[in-house]
Amino acid sequence: MSTNCRGASSRASGSTAMTMNNHQQSPVDHSDGDTASRGFGWTDGSTVELQLNSQHTLPVSRHSERTSLDLHAPASSNGGNISLPDRHGRYVEGDLETRTLYEDDQNNLVSWSGDDDPELPYNWPSWRIYTNAGVLTFLAFLIPLSSSIIAPGVPQVMEEFQNSSHELAAFVVSVFVLGSAFGPLLLSPLSEIYGRLIIYHIANVGFVAFNLACALAPSLEALIAFRFFAGFFGSCPITNGGASIADLVPPEKRGAFMAGFAVGPLLGPVIGPVIAGFLADARGWRWIFWLVVIISGLMSVVMFLVGRETYAPILLQRKVDRLKKSTGNPNLRQKLDNGLTPLGQIKRGIVRPMKLLFLSPIGLISALYLAVVYGYIYLMFSSVTEVFNQQYGITGSISGLVYLGLGIGSLIGVLVTSIVTDRAVKKSTVDGKELKPEVRLQLTPVGGLFLPAGLFIYGWTAEYHVHWIAPILGMTVMGVGNVIMFMSICLYLIDCFTIYSASALAANTVVRSIGGGLLPLAGLRMFSRLGVGWGNSLLGFIAAAMIPIPVLFLRYGEWLRKNFEVKDL
Repeated sequence: MSTNCRGASSRASGSTAMTMNNHQQSPVDHSDGDTASRGFGWTDGSTVELQLNSQHTLPVSRHSERTSLDLHAPASSNGGNISLPDRHGRYVEGDLETRTLYEDDQNNLVSWSGDDDPELPYNWPSWRIYTNAGVLTFLAFLIPLSSSIIAPGVPQVMEEFQNSSHELAAFVVSVFVLGSAFGPLLLSPLSEIYGRLIIYHIANVGFVAFNLACALAPSLEALIAFRFFAGFFGSCPITNGGASIADLVPPEKRGAFMAGFAVGPLLGPVIGPVIAGFLADARGWRWIFWLVVIISGLMSVVMFLVGRETYAPILLQRKVDRLKKSTGNPNLRQKLDNGLTPLGQIKRGIVRPMKLLFLSPIGLISALYLAVVYGYIYLMFSSVTEVFNQQYGITGSISGLVYLGLGIGSLIGVLVTSIVTDRAVKKSTVDGKELKPEVRLQLTPVGGLFLPAGLFIYGWTAEYHVHWIAPILGMTVMGVGNVIMFMSICLYLIDCFTIYSASALAANTVVRSIGGGLLPLAGLRMFSRLGVGWGNSLLGFIAAAMIPIPVLFLRYGEWLRKNFEVKDL
């Protein structure tokens, strides 16, 4: 990454270019200006220009070894030159003006006051951490619940609008997920520019508004369109919520919090049809959406009252703004400032998820894997009611209860994943060792086996009319596998991409939501042609063929991260 860092010094009249080489990144100050600049950028082995103006150069000599500046170490003098230390005790030598630039940067760089800084979200009072995490966790449950809640009411919808298309019937359910594929492309980058909290508020209002429109929809086409936009705005707590929890909780405690957060996207779509089955019978399909409007409206108010900004660059910028007012120093800059204008930040923020998707093998392969997993989940939501109706004669309000198999499996998967991953992280970081993200993937080979096993059990027991509990047990096994894969990969992405985890999760959500939105369209037709047994076996064979993917990540993930690092984010 090549970065222009600007700063002011009335005593200096040149520009300095230094080549810094280091294996670890050190975040420091960037800022834009017309003729003067200061700061050192990210010391990741890239070339960093220290530009004072465009016509002169400050001479800098270096030892034979290429080094990176340690901005916390003292400078020393050697005759007429000034030696600036790196972290290994070696020195980059320059003249007096170079040291002036170095010291000016140190004086104007604003960061946390220490690991115990009360403004750092890790150090917030426990009640505030749990309150913010709790609201996000409930939203992450409510919105996926809304994605599938209409499933038992679809027959009423099709009857009211006098339409018999199987594809459109499935699309009423899955179009929500398709909308959630596009929301993160805009909402997640904006959250990394303007902060997570304001984007949550905007998304919550949009979600309530379009669910209200669904409740009043005058036609099937309008209902599908409104469902799409409800999914668009509803995607925000799902993609940004994991990043917000990463802001709030240190890595060694993150597994338990993420376990609670992951319950929503996995259990919500299961609980939704259970509730809707009884509500649609009692009050009609429109009341399904009125229920969503009431609950999501209340949660929007709660978020407005208790929600706090958690994103570190925004919090540091607020600290800078306060210090500028109190000190009168306009040159103060925050540690994570990337030096871009707001427009430049928007452009980069929108492009960032696509870079993480297409330039990182980890981003791309994990997205494709979860697209299959997500597609299977929503294929189940779209077809289970019809399958149990045809095979076992289960109809009406109790048809939603068959989804509980997936729900129980999801809970088991959450408990197992959270316990195992937290223990693995603590063990791997003992004695101050650096956390390797691949630790999060230890259970993925097991999850990869559970997924096809559940599909085979569900398909063939339903095909031969074995007692109805048998296919539900198959769904339970599949639920365990789904959760293990989903949670492990999301935690892995958060640890891999850290400050840009919202964009990484957004890119992943785009691809997996396309799978969840489109695969169900082929589900009922596939089962009608192949039968429930061979139809689910086809899905199981595909899932079995993908088992080596998490194993390869476990073995070669670190190599992929180092050799395919995405620059200029």
